[in-house]
Amino acid sequence: MNTLSKKRWIRLIPIVFITYSLAYLDRANYSFGAAGGLAEDLNITAATSSLLGALFFLGYFFFQIPGAHYAENKSAKKLIFWSLILWGLLATATGLISNVKILFVIRFSLGVVESAVMPAMLVFLSHWFTKAERSRANTFLILGNPATVLWMSIVSGYILESLGWRWMFILEGLPAVIWAFLWWKLVNDHPKDAKWLNKEEKAALNKALLEEQKELKPVKDYKEAFKSKTVILLSLQYALWSIGVYGFVMWLPTIINSAPNASIVTTGWLASIPYLLACILMLTISYFSDKYQNRKLFVYPFLLIGAICFYGSYLIGTSNFWLSFILLSIAGGAMYAPYGPFFAIIPEILPRNVSGGAMALINSMGALGSFAGAYIVGYLNDLTGGFGASYNFMAISLLLSAILTIIATKNEKPMIKNKSKLTHRPLHD
Repeated sequence: MNTLSKKRWIRLIPIVFITYSLAYLDRANYSFGAAGGLAEDLNITAATSSLLGALFFLGYFFFQIPGAHYAENKSAKKLIFWSLILWGLLATATGLISNVKILFVIRFSLGVVESAVMPAMLVFLSHWFTKAERSRANTFLILGNPATVLWMSIVSGYILESLGWRWMFILEGLPAVIWAFLWWKLVNDHPKDAKWLNKEEKAALNKALLEEQKELKPVKDYKEAFKSKTVILLSLQYALWSIGVYGFVMWLPTIINSAPNASIVTTGWLASIPYLLACILMLTISYFSDKYQNRKLFVYPFLLIGAICFYGSYLIGTSNFWLSFILLSIAGGAMYAPYGPFFAIIPEILPRNVSGGAMALINSMGALGSFAGAYIVGYLNDLTGGFGASYNFMAISLLLSAILTIIATKNEKPMIKNKSKLTHRPLHD
């Protein structure tokens, strides 16, 4: 299957990466727009800005499970095509508004439109990549998150300085609309429909994926799957994890911009550093997670590191900006590192008919955590006039997330070598 693997990785992964990158671009550039003049021009207070940043995630909560169901039973390709067009138009519209009430509607609507993208993409990848490859495939998808913020932090800084926040939203929103038509042309929902695979390659991949499904205990429907102890605990775990991640994402530019002599361009360059580290760690961790087929070991330690570094940054405070910033960068990189292994857990314990819905449930709970993270971090910053309380809030959330990871995956068994083959004992509640 070497030829097959090479074709799949080269053909699909760049497309998946670019698609999710565009989704994340139009989600995360709000924090730069707010720091670069939007809040001032529209007379938005710090508390209102927090709510606007968080409102996206409230919209993001609603259509996760319906989106996953449609992707599994109908078409991930069609769902993502229309999502690309709609979120691109909404993001572009952000640069045209002059009324805060309309901005509230746009941010919420943007969340609704993008809510189906992540679960649909995870379903899509599960149709194309086997268990032994899934952590890496998921990582290349989610890598679109930090990689986008990495270059967006720099580019947005220059656009804001040269053209202002309105043009930043317009220039960064339109590419999603254009890409929608390339997505439609380049992908297929299932290997059987791909003209770039020959019959032998299609048969080999189909056989490998069917064999995986035979190893799993049948689950009748979503209701039964959602009662799983593992799914419930991972949903709570991901909500707490997301508090740390999105509190960090939404407020990092503002935190850096508070440094002495900081300009919006300097802020952009500094804000890119944690995401560069995140990209390196994500690729490394997913490789070893697939190699050893152990998910838990490559998730919870990095959440603990994130919690410790957040707390260390809090202890240092403003007495040493650079040391505090280094710890904050390590926290950011560590929080992103385990995404690939984490989203490989569910397809390995639940059959295809419900795994997409379970991942959507987990991701939707992450959206609520993201809402809480983005809003409460901003609220605490505004209430206390500093960042110490929000650092502690994010640190505690990550610590609890790490503990729940250990509990939820306590029965996970690594792949065991038997002669030249690897066998796997799937997770059970």
